[in-house]
Amino acid sequence: MPTFKALQLCPKLIVVPTRFEVYQHESKRIREIFRRFTEEIEPLSLDEAYLDVSHWRSSGASVAREIRCEIRETTGLTASAGIAPNKLIAKIASDWDKPDGQFEVQSDEIDAFMASLSVRKLWGVGGKTAERLASMGIKTCADIRTWSLADLNHRLGRFGIELFHLCRGEDDRPVRSHRERKSVSNERTYSEDLTSEHACLEKLSPLIDELIEDLAARHRERRIKSAVVKLKFNDFCQTTVERQTTHPERELYEELLHEGWARGHGRPVRLLGAGVRFQSDAPRLEAGQLDLFGDRT
Repeated sequence: MPTFKALQLCPKLIVVPTRFEVYQHESKRIREIFRRFTEEIEPLSLDEAYLDVSHWRSSGASVAREIRCEIRETTGLTASAGIAPNKLIAKIASDWDKPDGQFEVQSDEIDAFMASLSVRKLWGVGGKTAERLASMGIKTCADIRTWSLADLNHRLGRFGIELFHLCRGEDDRPVRSHRERKSVSNERTYSEDLTSEHACLEKLSPLIDELIEDLAARHRERRIKSAVVKLKFNDFCQTTVERQTTHPERELYEELLHEGWARGHGRPVRLLGAGVRFQSDAPRLEAGQLDLFGDRT
């Protein structure tokens, strides 16, 4: 199934916070262009989305060129595109020829394309994780492939299982065009581990501020079901603490952090997240929809 992942808006719109309404307006115009080509659109943010163009007889590359051309003619903005059989590879490919180009990986090219990639290109692999993998002799996807699934699971837990599939370019997630957002969250991975609860509290505060601002600006109409704090420790284990509430306050997030820190028994924290879950506005939700901290891009 050809999947077209796009787009990156002109950076000058991204760095001018006082003109956010302009950014939103241009994003809406671009989404309207997308809809001329497909109804299967999965937004990732204001400036990027996955598109399923498998119904077109034309190649994914030609569809991408036409979309990019319409974006330039309509808005004056450039866009980059990645074309691939799945979302994982399409996203990686979209970064290949920025800010005004496109790159395609066809089905028979996946094996070679993925093998040559640095592990830093994979979802979830940041600086600290890359260092740990390097200590295991793993720097590329080809290196990961020399490890068995059992050994990766033993050394890295569930993340090791994910790496086993990611390094082979395996991703069966569909493009989801109609889904109710079930949560909003902010999280950060830190270059230096947080070694005390006090340090975690200091880092949690700006996350709460960003969350409150986001809720007020974009989700004012949604009903909140619970508040959530996530901690990932330096051994890759993580815990999520949740408490039901309709009006989450800063003090509640601090209490949740305290509980999460206690679960770690003093282990340094690598990542912190703060978020909310929403009450469903629909009578029934499709299984597998967006969950807090669990949606990949």
